[in-house]
Amino acid sequence: MRRTLFLIILFSFSFIYGQKLDRTKPPKSGPAPEIKLSNYASFELPNGLKVFIVENHQLPTVSLSLILDRDPIMEKDAAGYLEMAGDLIRTSTTSRTKDQLDEEIDFIGATINTSSNNVYASSLKKHLDKLAELMSDIVIHPVFKQEELEKLKTKTISNLAAAKEEPETIAERIQKRLYYGADHPYSEFETEKTVGNITLEMCRNYYNTFFKPNIAYLAVVGDITQKEAEPLIKKYFSEWQKGEIKNFSYAKPQAPSETKVAFVDRPNAVQSTIRIGYPIDLKIGSPDVTKASVTNTILGGGVFRLFRNLREKHAYTYGAYSSISPDKLIGNFTASTEVKNAVTDSAVSEIIYEMKRIRDERPEENELQQAKNYNSGNFALSLEKPETIARFAINIERYKLPKDYYSNYLKRVASVSSDDIYSMANKYILPDNSYIIVVGNASEIADKLKKFSPKGEVDFYDADGQKYDPSILHTTPSGVDAKSVIDRYIQELGGREKMLQVKDRTTILSGKIQGTPVNINIYQKQPNKFYQEINVGNMQQKIIFDGQKAVSISPMGKQDITGEQLQQLKMESNLNSILDLDKSRIKVTLVDVEKIDGKDAYKLEMTPPLGNKWFEYYDKDSGLKVRQVKTVTSTTGQPIMQTIDFSDYRVVNGLKYPFKMSQSFGQQKIDMSVSSIKVNMNLEDNLFDPENK
Repeated sequence: MRRTLFLIILFSFSFIYGQKLDRTKPPKSGPAPEIKLSNYASFELPNGLKVFIVENHQLPTVSLSLILDRDPIMEKDAAGYLEMAGDLIRTSTTSRTKDQLDEEIDFIGATINTSSNNVYASSLKKHLDKLAELMSDIVIHPVFKQEELEKLKTKTISNLAAAKEEPETIAERIQKRLYYGADHPYSEFETEKTVGNITLEMCRNYYNTFFKPNIAYLAVVGDITQKEAEPLIKKYFSEWQKGEIKNFSYAKPQAPSETKVAFVDRPNAVQSTIRIGYPIDLKIGSPDVTKASVTNTILGGGVFRLFRNLREKHAYTYGAYSSISPDKLIGNFTASTEVKNAVTDSAVSEIIYEMKRIRDERPEENELQQAKNYNSGNFALSLEKPETIARFAINIERYKLPKDYYSNYLKRVASVSSDDIYSMANKYILPDNSYIIVVGNASEIADKLKKFSPKGEVDFYDADGQKYDPSILHTTPSGVDAKSVIDRYIQELGGREKMLQVKDRTTILSGKIQGTPVNINIYQKQPNKFYQEINVGNMQQKIIFDGQKAVSISPMGKQDITGEQLQQLKMESNLNSILDLDKSRIKVTLVDVEKIDGKDAYKLEMTPPLGNKWFEYYDKDSGLKVRQVKTVTSTTGQPIMQTIDFSDYRVVNGLKYPFKMSQSFGQQKIDMSVSSIKVNMNLEDNLFDPENK
């Protein structure tokens, strides 16, 4: 099964001036506008539940949003169990099965979502009593069932498999590990192994320990008054029993003492994902928060310095941004972008240049005013949502903020000076104490990044955040080379002679993408005739190739396949391409031994005379191909990593074929199963004639 077995399915504010302005002088700042926040009412139940009511009578709807204020929790080798506990809360109660819950929620046109520290419900006001009753039943009387946990684990593992090759996902994992260290809850992330360790008892214990009203805040927002809301909340939430909550504390993460470069090698990548940052001690509600936010806006919070430098000036990327995030425990600064391999080190240089420039130079008044306008505009837009007022009310209570903290926000923004920017930049922007994280092609990039490390070092990490030494990875056994791996694979399939006896082959596959059925019929005939028919829902696409000319037929019409795509099709449509590597002038190199699903596999680099190289992995024990990784071009023209895993080999007419294939590209994943393979069916040549279709 080759790459052709799959279709890759990849489906500011504007300031308008009404009069002429003297643009040689920045406009004078006027007084900060007054922000009048909607009033909200609040009360507290005897069990400790704090309730906030925000009236908004524009629409006949009401929402209930419950938030638990607990310390972050270390999940350790069962990372992911908190999220699953949150999902399980919604599955059934002592009086309702999951189907009954779903039916009653759907009947009133409501929405109820749950997580490990939040429950959200909304409906039309006329159904509010039923909504509150359903929500309270879910919050107070959940039942945890093993079968529901198994469904969640299966779904989560499938999602992880789809995302494991995604550069952004990998970069985020490395960022967590480096910023926060292994002993901090912010460093944790799910893996297939940790999800496998999750038990029902863990989820139940979490709920029993932490789902308590005395650490909960409930925001009631919409077409309702306090007089209406208070008796309703008392009716349905008073029986919720409070309890003692355990608190946790953690060592405070620190920025590195000097810049460190961390690299994750994706050998087939044609572009790099870059993140530069570190943890910062910036608490929610700190006097620095507003000033630091404006400082970050100037650096990279919108279409400002990083964007203008990397995109507009150098054309390295579509966008480059930064963020300064305050947090109850520990905040962080991060700058990020994606660029082509050739300019990776240059992009890093420019990001660091801008980080240094904002520390060394006070901003011009017009630039500062633009940043203040940007922040003020975002804040004003957020006020259009009633939920914002509820969040403000809860934050004031949770973080012990002044009562006028949000109503005075615009005044604080307006008062930010260039001296404040200079002070904040020197406090929170640390170009010489950063983690430079790059996910990309090490052979083209890694050495160029050594100059950013004072010690001239690049630390290598795998996709799970484990550090390793690339110099000792080449553990291929003596006497094993690329030719011997390929020869053994051919032998394990059934041998060269048997493979050459196959004159044509018909393969029928089926699967799903995002719940939509996918059916693929593939017909191949020696030497390289190819016909593929793909049905996705009600849409169909055909690729027809007679060995010289190829066409694609889809709802968009009939198109000739030409250029590089045609050359690839010629190479890949060969019924026994693995036998003709030399003839196709494909250079094969044994690169390494890597773990694939916990088992050793030989990694081969395949370099064609035209196009990008790709990698294939052959199981050390069975000799069979288990994975292929290559870069393909999406429908938007962007390069993405495509991974295909092969398994469940079965014998058909004396030859082994994989009957299960899992293809990941970007955030998408397709699991395909072969229902039928037939060989030597005397397929007619006219089936492969592009002119007959």
